[in-house]
Amino acid sequence: MTVYDLAYSLGVGATAPIWLLAPKLRRKVLEALRQRDGQAPQAPRGRPGILIHAVSMGEINATTALVNLLSQAVPELRFIITTTSLTGAARAKELYGKNPDVTLVRFPLDFSRRVARLLVAQRPKVAVLMELEVWPNFMVECQKRAIPVILVNGRLSAYSFRGYRLAGPLTRPMFRRLAAACVQEQAYAKRFARVGVVQERIRVTGTMKFDTAAGIDRVSGADAVGISVGLRLRPEKIWVCGSTGPGEEQIVLNVYARLRQKFPSLRLVIVPRHPQRFDEVAGLIHSAGLAVIRRSQANAQPATPTAASADALAVILGDTMGELRKFYSLADVVFVGRTLVDLGSKQHGSDMIEPAALAKPVIVGPFTGNFAEVMNRFREADSMREVGDESQLQNAVEELLLAPIAAAEMGQRAQDVVRKNLGATARHAEVILEALNSLGSGPGYMPEEEDEEDEEE
Repeated sequence: MTVYDLAYSLGVGATAPIWLLAPKLRRKVLEALRQRDGQAPQAPRGRPGILIHAVSMGEINATTALVNLLSQAVPELRFIITTTSLTGAARAKELYGKNPDVTLVRFPLDFSRRVARLLVAQRPKVAVLMELEVWPNFMVECQKRAIPVILVNGRLSAYSFRGYRLAGPLTRPMFRRLAAACVQEQAYAKRFARVGVVQERIRVTGTMKFDTAAGIDRVSGADAVGISVGLRLRPEKIWVCGSTGPGEEQIVLNVYARLRQKFPSLRLVIVPRHPQRFDEVAGLIHSAGLAVIRRSQANAQPATPTAASADALAVILGDTMGELRKFYSLADVVFVGRTLVDLGSKQHGSDMIEPAALAKPVIVGPFTGNFAEVMNRFREADSMREVGDESQLQNAVEELLLAPIAAAEMGQRAQDVVRKNLGATARHAEVILEALNSLGSGPGYMPEEEDEEDEEE
């Protein structure tokens, strides 16, 4: 048992009276203890493996281009894709569930025995962590097995930076064990160096989100989604509010009620960030006196409202996974959520690159700290509207609807920013391949004794 194992065990025990008495929290903790135990099938012999860990859906989406590039470079590679969140696991299954070269595993809780169980079973040659997911026992167990760990798309917010600095004696060793840290911008590079990453191992490579949001003007299947929920794609103006957070939907509904006085045929689409809030947001729409059409129910009974029907101005609730980009593709104006209400520094900003890549006029609020460098690039190109409150949001939407040519030009400038910043994924793949080549052509760590011990267990 490591000092970290002891700390984790004490933490679970000390907080037990809290999570045991709260049904929702109890289910979450017990599910994590049960599912994130490091259990994985035994890897086939003779094929080198790369473990790629991504926490949630956004990071999982960014892995696809990376996996494709690595597979093209080394066709015999196999991949172990690990996720933390349930939404991330669901998205990983959608993307990789039928790929025989990919094994999907829930990332183990950072107890040394659970981590070792995964590494022994799958024997990766290289481990890749997306954005920040660095854990002390994971780093120790990888070091024991000579598995280099590479951080890609690295990001360290001011909030996380302060926490790691305060816990320096415990966290600096794990950061020192990183073989390479590929970070999104120079500010993050300085922070990673100060929390313990060896300076010579830090590279500024940009963000993979630009690559994930390939600049195209239309998304396949978008029209079918729009028609299924009753949107009349040509005569109507469509305002899409994506990845919204608590408090923002009510603001959006307030603004929509006033905008309809000037734009009677304006349609509103709301896509909340978290699935567990779908029912809550449906209730807010009903409370505003508006009908709601839920995308999850539209396939069974396609909506075909006429101009005079009660549903003609119903609010569309995007309550399915993986379709936000299709709704963005239909939009005349986009508002990106988790930016107008302060939800805490960990939630400052949702991905505004995706609608920008579609050349849409995009509005965001003031809380975009998680995309600070990205926003700087959009600001430099005057390609995004920033608002501070409900009144400014209304004015911005109104101005963009009244000036479609100027709105289209702004969207084009945003798309140009995306295109100019492509290439981070290829740079990350290059670093990973360098590490892989330095290890030789063997299949990876093959601990025979531990395999036998694990089988006996």
